[in-house]
Amino acid sequence: MALNLMKAGHALAVHDVRQPSAAPHLERGATWAASPRAAAENAELILTSLPGPAEVERVATGADGIIQGAARGAIYADLSTGSPTVMRRIHEAFKERGVHVLDAPVSGGVGGATHGTLQVMVGGDEAIYRQVKPVLEAIGDKVGHMGPIGAGTIAKLVHNTISLCTREIVAEAFTLGVKAGVRPEALLEAVRGGSFGQGLILSRVLPNVVFKGDFDTQQFALRLARKDLGLATALAREFDVPMALASVVEQHMIEALARGWGERDSNAPWQLQEERAGVQVRASK
Repeated sequence: MALNLMKAGHALAVHDVRQPSAAPHLERGATWAASPRAAAENAELILTSLPGPAEVERVATGADGIIQGAARGAIYADLSTGSPTVMRRIHEAFKERGVHVLDAPVSGGVGGATHGTLQVMVGGDEAIYRQVKPVLEAIGDKVGHMGPIGAGTIAKLVHNTISLCTREIVAEAFTLGVKAGVRPEALLEAVRGGSFGQGLILSRVLPNVVFKGDFDTQQFALRLARKDLGLATALAREFDVPMALASVVEQHMIEALARGWGERDSNAPWQLQEERAGVQVRASK
């Protein structure tokens, strides 16, 4: 990310607990800073990318931290995956010194960081976001304002939760498919070509069903979806494949059927989670 900022023409002062990590930047003209405080001095925009909330808070507000060196009117944006609560606390501490704070976690992996194609999820004052957006576009081609301070971090945690948990259900399904006799590459072809692989959950289900609260316009009946999942879990029992997550989803479908929702859309069980969470996921527009 730092190299892409330099390629975009920005002058950098860099700091890392492992000074050799800064070698590529120093070779290209960056200035070495001996501490976070030193890196923040005279900087218009201060960026951090760190392992977690404890490190962010220490680097931001600790002894010799950013808060000690940042000038009034400077902007500090943290690119880490952290805690919205910590970012709000940092925001308040910096506000007293006249320094603006944004949380701006990124997603896209090493490849996205290398090629400048990251998703950047920004929380904080929208006017400050607009100020730094052109700079952030040097590291990501998808830069968006998520809401007030902490909203960027919340969005990143939602993304990572979906990504990490989806891997588990994919593992369940693929182990079932392979143990039942299908080649993994054939399974991949089937999944890629089907509705899930085409991304219909994100492109259609969320905007057209969930955000509108339209669970009665039947695209695929819940009773048929429960039948399909029941056949899959029955196959798993036949081949002794543990399917813990699929079994939980099946129970949710059964609960929805018990409420008489069989002829509603297969996405109707979404409302059970909304009831449990005490919130509805509806778009304002």
